[in-house]
Amino acid sequence: MHQTQSIIASCASGSTVLCALKSLFSQPAGVTLMTLYSSQADKPKMLLIGASRGIGLAMTSELLSRGWEVTATVRNSHPEAMQDLSARYPHALTIEQLDINDTDQIAQLKSRLQHRCYDALFVNAGTANPNQSETIGEVSTEDFIHVMVTNALSPMRVVETCQDRVRANGLIGVMSSGQGSVGDNVKGGREVYRGSKAALNQYMRSYAARQARSHPDRALLLLAPGWIRTALGGEQGAFSLEETLPDIVNVIEHKRGRPGLEYLDRFGKPVTW
Repeated sequence: MHQTQSIIASCASGSTVLCALKSLFSQPAGVTLMTLYSSQADKPKMLLIGASRGIGLAMTSELLSRGWEVTATVRNSHPEAMQDLSARYPHALTIEQLDINDTDQIAQLKSRLQHRCYDALFVNAGTANPNQSETIGEVSTEDFIHVMVTNALSPMRVVETCQDRVRANGLIGVMSSGQGSVGDNVKGGREVYRGSKAALNQYMRSYAARQARSHPDRALLLLAPGWIRTALGGEQGAFSLEETLPDIVNVIEHKRGRPGLEYLDRFGKPVTW
C-alpha cells in the first residue's frame, strides 16, 4: 500500500495525483499498478512538442536511441523521417498532430493524453520572421505577431495546458536561444526573433515563481542550443545537428532531478539573463 501511494504521489500533486491510476485504467485487464509501474520504470517518457524537422526531429531520434519513450508532435502530416523512426521504434514512439498556435488543438492533445504520465515535457516549436535583418521599426505587424505568438505565447500555453501530464518531480523545458539573452546582446541583429525569445524567458521566470510554490520538486529549463544549421538557423550555422544533439539531450537528462529554473547552453553552462 505504501509503495502504491508513493507511485501515485510521484506522478503529480493536486489534480494530477490520479495520473498513475489513469494510466492503469487504460491497460488490459489483469495489469496491476505495481506491474505497470515496474515494467515502465526503466523507460523515461517525454512529450516533445515540435518534432517535424530540424532539432525536434533529431531530438526524437537521439532520445529513442537512449531508451526514452517519446510522444512527438508534428504540425501536419507525418514526415517521412518520422515514419522511419516509427518503424524502427514501434513501441517507443507515438506521433501526435499539433499546430502549436491552435488553442483548440492544444486542449485536444491534452485530452488524448489524459492517461499518460511523462517524466519530461519539452517544447521545441519556433519560427522567425521572413526577413530577419528587419529592425523592430521595419517589421510588419503581421510578422511581429506571428513570431511573438509562435515563440513566446504558444509554448507557454502548451506548458500551462499540459503541465499536469508531467510528474511532480519531472522536467518542463522550452527551447530558448542565446539570442534571448538581454545581457549578451551587444551586437544586435535579428531583433524580432531576439525579442520573442527574451519574452519567452521572462514568461518562464514568472511560471517558475508560481511553480516554486505548487511544485517545488519540478525541474524547469530554458535551453540555448547554439547556432545550428537547420531550416530556421540557416546554412551559415556554426554547428551541425549531428554534433549538437547529443549535447542537447545530455543537458536535458542532467537537469532532471535538479528543481528550479535554469537557462543553460548546450554544454550545461548558465547563459546570462
